[in-house]
Amino acid sequence: MTETASRCQPPTTTAPDGPSAGGRAVPSARVPAPTTPRPQTPAPAVDTAKRDPGASSSAEAAPTYRPNARYVLLLGMMCALPAISNDIYLPSLPDVARDLGTSATAAQLTMTAMMLGGAVGQLVIGPLSDRFGRRAPVLVGVALHVLTSLLCAFVVNVEMLIGLRVAQGFFNASATVVAMAVIRDRFVGADASRLISRLMLVIGIAPLFAPSVGGLIAGELGWRAVFVALALFGVALWVVVLRRLPETLPAARRRDGGLRTALSGYRRLLRDRHFVALAIMPGLGNAVLMSYVVGSPFVLQEGYGLSSHEFSLLFALNGVGLVAGAQVNAALVRRVAPIRIIRVVLPLSLGLTLALLGVAITGVGGLPVLLVMLWLVLAMVNFAPPNASALALSRHGEIAGTAAAMIGATQATISGVVSPLSSLLGGDSVAMAGVMVGAATAALLVLALATPAYRRGGAWSG
Repeated sequence: MTETASRCQPPTTTAPDGPSAGGRAVPSARVPAPTTPRPQTPAPAVDTAKRDPGASSSAEAAPTYRPNARYVLLLGMMCALPAISNDIYLPSLPDVARDLGTSATAAQLTMTAMMLGGAVGQLVIGPLSDRFGRRAPVLVGVALHVLTSLLCAFVVNVEMLIGLRVAQGFFNASATVVAMAVIRDRFVGADASRLISRLMLVIGIAPLFAPSVGGLIAGELGWRAVFVALALFGVALWVVVLRRLPETLPAARRRDGGLRTALSGYRRLLRDRHFVALAIMPGLGNAVLMSYVVGSPFVLQEGYGLSSHEFSLLFALNGVGLVAGAQVNAALVRRVAPIRIIRVVLPLSLGLTLALLGVAITGVGGLPVLLVMLWLVLAMVNFAPPNASALALSRHGEIAGTAAAMIGATQATISGVVSPLSSLLGGDSVAMAGVMVGAATAALLVLALATPAYRRGGAWSG
């Protein structure tokens, strides 16, 4: 798909044929109509929900995207459910390990478990949203999130907590996959990229406030109360979805069938090399973020001796970087093709992660320099994933739920596999930065290996 949109051309009108001489039309002669000219009918507005995602028409350049604060807030809350479920729990990890008599690695597995549960959940719920519509799956999923959150508050060992976190991640996936499918139902291309970037503003609030809120709750009431708070958030989200989320997939566009239909949709996606590469990139980009999210409590609190309050403040400061990057990207996609942004950002991200690794190894500048480099790395995280996701979704609008599920499952799987690596490699700043370098390198390799073939096919021009 050509992502560089052509300029909109004004519609042309054909004048009536002029008189003929000797049976030959005289193109240069035009005789005014004897009647009053008809008023011209204005061209219909472009409906982004009906645009052909594979076409590089001038409609792609039309200013069809109009941010709506309520719509962005609603979809952002849905997308943020998994992030909030992890971030509010972060300051409690050391307490969980002590209270349940387990290791730091086992405590971190409770976060990895939720990611892997989310990966499976998206693969299941995505096709269901293509069959039953968008509202029903998310309402059921969020209700079950409330139930599993309450059960997590009463566990007696880490094995029970890991199992319930898998279930929690599975049900949380309903909110994420439906939000992405709703975006594709209404927007494509640069419009979708801008909307996803705007969602990052809402999602970015999670790292800004969730750890501080979670630390406050855990400090006053214990870590189990954090899961009660998650249940209350789920109740609020369920009510908002019930009242505010419109059904964007009419019955006429739903896919009938069961497992066979779902599997055929996934086979179709896996045969599309363009889609596969674009689906992998958000996962590798998010792996950089999750390496920080999972590793930072132990690196900063145990390695550098920060208190839980100091850690929460630093986590919020880094959240500002995440939000800033997302908003810069939202402004850039108005003028720059999404694939061009990806081609610039991925090498830059690799360079910054290498610099972070160098600071971690040498200790130059101590903690302040390490934190500055970490902030810069995280500020780059929200450039590639929104653009890659939007480009991937634009290729398969008729199975948007299945496509969103594949992207989300790939992202969750990669994040779930990568996130505990820093702990397994030693749990210090060098290990965390090294994992980030690996993820950034892999993302750049996917881009480098894929681009030549895609350019020949005309899919990634721009």
